[in-house]
Amino acid sequence: MGPSMKQLRRPPPYCQGFTDRHGKARWYLRKPGIPCTALPGLPWSPEFMAAYEDALKGEPAQVAAKKTRPGSIDALVVSYYQTADFAGLRSSTKTTYRGIIERFRAEHGDKRVAKMETRHVRNIIGAKASTPTAANNLLRMIHLLMRHAVELGWRRDDPTQGVRKIKVRSSGFTTWEEQHISTFLATHKPGTRAHLAFMLLLYTGQRRSDVVRMGRQHVREGVLSITQQKTGTTIHVPVLKPLREAIDATPRDNLTFLTTAQGKPFSPAGFTNWFRDVTTEAGLPKGLSPHGLRKATARRLAEHGRSANEIMAVLGHAALAEAARYTAAADRKRLAAEGMRALEETEARTNIVKPAPKV
Repeated sequence: MGPSMKQLRRPPPYCQGFTDRHGKARWYLRKPGIPCTALPGLPWSPEFMAAYEDALKGEPAQVAAKKTRPGSIDALVVSYYQTADFAGLRSSTKTTYRGIIERFRAEHGDKRVAKMETRHVRNIIGAKASTPTAANNLLRMIHLLMRHAVELGWRRDDPTQGVRKIKVRSSGFTTWEEQHISTFLATHKPGTRAHLAFMLLLYTGQRRSDVVRMGRQHVREGVLSITQQKTGTTIHVPVLKPLREAIDATPRDNLTFLTTAQGKPFSPAGFTNWFRDVTTEAGLPKGLSPHGLRKATARRLAEHGRSANEIMAVLGHAALAEAARYTAAADRKRLAAEGMRALEETEARTNIVKPAPKV
């Protein structure tokens, strides 16, 4: 006979269980807004927790619930999800990690961890060379899994060691320039959602995931304060006049400043898709994104002579080097202009026409 409900430790939130007439413990996730989901095994077991996390995200638990073969990639993934390292990640980071890991698991889940060699990893990463950023992210996830395998004693070494990252030839998100900003604002006037979204991005310098959560509750005595979802850093940005006027022109009937056409808060991905459409409406080129406006805020601050530490305080950068890049670029631009002006002045002085000598 299986254990009774009283013999089990306290289950995770929203889990309910009972012992059926055959003496078997049965567990379900019952949370409002999520379909009732049967969970395999017992609370806190690897298979239970993997299915539990999938169910909380509204994902089918088919892969997590199936019986995993000991020593397989499947079993390693399930085990990794129960580690303190993974549990300590922010929810958005967990979602990112799981998305990459589950795709890897779908292709290689039945293979034995001990049989993976460096050449295999190199082939897997090489096959994704056309998308270098995605390839490098996958390499990092495989490294985390193999490191966990070493900790479990399933391997003696990490086969990702010696596998080089694919070189990424990209400067990242395109920074909005002043002509782009003027063109957008000429199309989307105050009082429109597009105008408000633009001003929130440009005059707070925050990521899309934070901008979509902003509301009047975050503004106190002329300062907008919000804890960044990605880093956990709380930033305090003065609300300058252009942003204050954009906010004042917005109805006060929602918890967030920005809502969809249906009056609901945006998801970060949904916001990006919508913002891309309103950018296209303004006749601007492709590649100008919400994150590019965050970079424009940093550029403006640097061009106005603000220090790297000041830029860090506004944008919430975790490393000084991130903000220093903008101040360095602004300094180069200023020094180049000053240098060329000095050259022009020197040439003007040396090219003064002297009177012809008397014969």
